[in-house]
Amino acid sequence: MLKIEPIHPDPSQADKLPYSPSIRVQGGADMLFISGSTALPLYHAHPHVHEEHVLPDDIREQTRRAMDDIKLSLDACGLTWRNVVKVTKFLTDMREADAMHAVMGEYFGDWKPASTMVCVNNLSAPGSRVEIDIIAVASPAD
Repeated sequence: MLKIEPIHPDPSQADKLPYSPSIRVQGGADMLFISGSTALPLYHAHPHVHEEHVLPDDIREQTRRAMDDIKLSLDACGLTWRNVVKVTKFLTDMREADAMHAVMGEYFGDWKPASTMVCVNNLSAPGSRVEIDIIAVASPAD
């Protein structure tokens, strides 16, 4: 049996964070590593085609599109947001973190996986302001 739980050294402070300081996974698990997702469609041309890189300027919409692409991979494996144990977020403007977290909260609800956030100058897709990658776990298939 797989057990996934947040670990809070001080549980009285847990509501102050949009993430968990750590997530403990006990028992055997299958792991899913989801590549970084931007606001681009999941499947797009390589080398990049300029017309595919017309992205909304709004960080909320870019985050929503990235999360929708991530959900495609979760759905393909029969997983939910509660299977996600680690999120890495790359932003080009740290001032947009609260708006990004608000949108992510629409997907995760009260579940807060472990998380890292990094501010970068540029991302892989021109015009991208956010890129998100995720690690999820599930009980091994029978």
